[in-house]
Amino acid sequence: MTTLDDGAGFTLVELLLSVLIALMVMGAATAVMDPAQRLFRSQVEAPDLQQRVRVGVDALQKDLLMAGAGSYAGPATGALHFFLAPLRPYRAFGDGADPARGIYFRPDAISFLYVPSTPSQTSLRAPLEPGALDVQLEAPPNCPPEAAQQVCGFEAGDRLLLYDEAGSGDVFRVDQVIGGAALVQHRGEPVVARYEAGAFVSEVRLGTYYFKVDTAAGTSQLMRHDGWASDLPVVDEVVGLEFRYFGDAAPPQLTGMPLDSTPGPWTTYGPAPPLIALSRGFWPPGENCTFRVVGGVHLPRLATIAPGGSAQVELTSKMLTDGPWCPDQLSPGRFDADLLRVRRVRVSLRVQSALASLRGPAGILFSRGGTARAGDRYLPDLAVQFDVTPRNMNLDR
Repeated sequence: MTTLDDGAGFTLVELLLSVLIALMVMGAATAVMDPAQRLFRSQVEAPDLQQRVRVGVDALQKDLLMAGAGSYAGPATGALHFFLAPLRPYRAFGDGADPARGIYFRPDAISFLYVPSTPSQTSLRAPLEPGALDVQLEAPPNCPPEAAQQVCGFEAGDRLLLYDEAGSGDVFRVDQVIGGAALVQHRGEPVVARYEAGAFVSEVRLGTYYFKVDTAAGTSQLMRHDGWASDLPVVDEVVGLEFRYFGDAAPPQLTGMPLDSTPGPWTTYGPAPPLIALSRGFWPPGENCTFRVVGGVHLPRLATIAPGGSAQVELTSKMLTDGPWCPDQLSPGRFDADLLRVRRVRVSLRVQSALASLRGPAGILFSRGGTARAGDRYLPDLAVQFDVTPRNMNLDR
């Protein structure tokens, strides 16, 4: 007959050993799984980081490449930089425009203008006085037939660029069309220029890209302003944005085309000066923001930046803010005449991981530090630099 052995079961030592073995197994499993989990997080985040950079690059390239495209079917054919600056290093449009605060250069902002593929290209039929909002338009052959709610293709909601040979330019929105006239609205600084009959009118695309940091919300974004009233984020977790400008070292020159003839171009770039005896704006007779008169002859007002004058040179913030101003220094929409030189923009964009657990201490790898303390947890910021050469500002170059 068998009896129950009073010594059956686990001793304390055996129990401790089994617990120790179990902990060792769990520790080994954790040691294997933790790097895998970190690798999984970084593998998920890395493509997102690259995708955000691609979105930013694509958006900037698309708009900056088109900057300067001008009218091609109306009375003023040619790139916009023969009349005004299509690229400006600040927020140039809308109610919160930088010039209203005396700001004419920001390294992290750029505004652009271009005429899209559109039949809406014409001229004023009657003068437009400062502050007036009733635009009378000609109907050249390129305009679509007039209808009850459109004139020369313009209809409610369209953006309209009004500009002239003096370098003045204003953007309006078409509110409605009545009796062959466009009733428009203007935002930002009041319009002070008088636009004579024959001033140029075209549908326009415009906007501003800029760097926005919201400390309270803990966000930093590449933003796009539509040139009117709306701001929309393009890319989140942006930690660096910079624009640099390169352009003609040589000043504008007259092409030899008579200034009282059409069409141009009358200059290599920039607005053509008036005839010697004519005054335009606040300039002396025969002069404008790009040309002066010496001994009865038109000479460039801008200087040669570098010897030779053929290669592109970097245009510094000082060059782009010291004048002369177009159309003149009293205009609310004035811009530095050296902006007419711009032929290439260099963009630097830097994006960080959205996860602080994948960012180490602030330094070379990280603009903003995170909580990661081991190198195998790091997902460094992704920085790109690329050049955009607006095709319409480089014709025949």
